[in-house]
Amino acid sequence: MLAQQDQRISEAVDREYAGLRAFIRKRVADQGEAEDILQDVFHELVEAYRLMKPIEQVTAWLFRVARNRMIDLFRRKKRESVRNQGVPGDEAASLRLDEVLPSPDAGPEDAYVRTALAEELDEALDELPEEQRQAFLAHEVMGYSFQEIADQTGVSINTLLSRKRYAVLYLRQRLKALYDEFGRP
Repeated sequence: MLAQQDQRISEAVDREYAGLRAFIRKRVADQGEAEDILQDVFHELVEAYRLMKPIEQVTAWLFRVARNRMIDLFRRKKRESVRNQGVPGDEAASLRLDEVLPSPDAGPEDAYVRTALAEELDEALDELPEEQRQAFLAHEVMGYSFQEIADQTGVSINTLLSRKRYAVLYLRQRLKALYDEFGRP
């Protein structure tokens, strides 16, 4: 029985590794953090098999776990950023993705809403021009300041601000119907 589990795990890893790695690397700029997430995802797969938790759609399950791990990473970075910056009165300007998505532990309805919003957001982000997507992800998801992004990329702060602004405008328009459907405040 253990040999069968090992075979299934091995087949799943072989089949899904490249796609899952690309999915994570596209959304996590730091290669080390991306590899850590990838390893965590496959570790959870092994644990699920060992605990005899049936996984019917392994691919979907792996990507869902990866998305949750990335959100956990972004939340942790945001908390660290807020602790390090400690700018009082700037809460509205620093509203992040993880704060508007329902908690993954809040129950089945919120889990469904979270998954639907995250999937739609992924699709919308993929539709953005590369420069706008990178500016948005670096600032909103990874928590880098515009100065840090400018230092890393050599692009002026004003250009980065403009790119992010266009990304936000597009994402608001693109996600408005879904946002209204779920009636979130």
